[in-house]
Amino acid sequence: MTVPPTSHRARSRVTRRGLIGAAGAVAAGAALTPVVMANTTPDATDSGAAEAGTNSETFPSTRAKAATGEGPVEAAFPIGYVGVSWAGTSETAGGGIRLTDADGGKGTWKSLSGSGCSGSNGGALLIPADQASGYELKAPDGASGLRSLALDTTQGPRREVAVPKDTTRVRGVAYLSRGAWGADESLRFKADGTENSPTVYYPFQTLTVHHTDTPNGDPDPAATVRAIYQFHAVTNDWGDIGYHFLIDEKGRIYEGRYSGDDGIPAHDADGKLVTAFHVGGFNSGNLGIALLGTLVDQGPTEAARTALTRLTRVLTRLHGVDPKAQVTYTNPVNATKKDVPEISGHRDWMETDCPGGTMYGELAALREAVAGGR
Repeated sequence: MTVPPTSHRARSRVTRRGLIGAAGAVAAGAALTPVVMANTTPDATDSGAAEAGTNSETFPSTRAKAATGEGPVEAAFPIGYVGVSWAGTSETAGGGIRLTDADGGKGTWKSLSGSGCSGSNGGALLIPADQASGYELKAPDGASGLRSLALDTTQGPRREVAVPKDTTRVRGVAYLSRGAWGADESLRFKADGTENSPTVYYPFQTLTVHHTDTPNGDPDPAATVRAIYQFHAVTNDWGDIGYHFLIDEKGRIYEGRYSGDDGIPAHDADGKLVTAFHVGGFNSGNLGIALLGTLVDQGPTEAARTALTRLTRVLTRLHGVDPKAQVTYTNPVNATKKDVPEISGHRDWMETDCPGGTMYGELAALREAVAGGR
């Protein structure tokens, strides 16, 4: 399939590269995250060559196999993750998974652990599968509509992506753009070439912190981001990854939801926030940052904590809000209101354990740290 251009909007006279460069000059004295490469250009697969000012790098294509119900599933590739989703309950009690190894041996049944980052009337988990060849599932008690997705984001056929030679920064803070973590932009489009979830923008109101409820000590976080992207964009039918930014344990920041080529990541050229999918019913004007890992019994690494603080600081400065304030969020689509902290956790909005008990307990310190750096 030929992928349509990455931006369906008219080009602004101010480009993302120009805004980022100007912002970096303003923030020349600001503390920086580690230097990482970034990409603001389309996938280079069709052209076969990188654009001017970029390097051509290769990433594995994501391989996926979708299934429904509890019957055995076999895949023709080593499974890195199994995405599991259901309706009817957010509980995992009674649910389980049993993996099949490469030799056909059956593992033991393991409970579906974690609460994911989901709403109150259903669940969604991304479960590591350790290169299994297949699996079986048991649905949680009271669940309906069980769906699963076998994923390989590390060993698929290689594809070329144009990655800029220069580091991309948001007001001095370096980040990995979508191309730099290997996002396959074709996932954002339907079979007929139309965008599954067209970009819509509203003024910024609040910022919400999440955890991804994936394993800690992740050896390949970019592969995990690609798995989350596939799960969100295709299985959940959101057309894209649900978060605006993600942060791994080494403090690397990943650009999430596609927002066009103008303006800084997650925004249009006028500074409005692209609507993502991270807090059901309260997404428009609500910026979502997800920490990779499970932060129920442990907090983020110091590198991740530092990156979260710096990114949150530049975003709250950008929008001129008080990070310690209590605000009334008003959904610009349906006028639904919710009283929340300016910097909130997912559980402030709905019934979920996200961003994990330990991380939620750190949010007060995060607000103080962000405010203190102003």
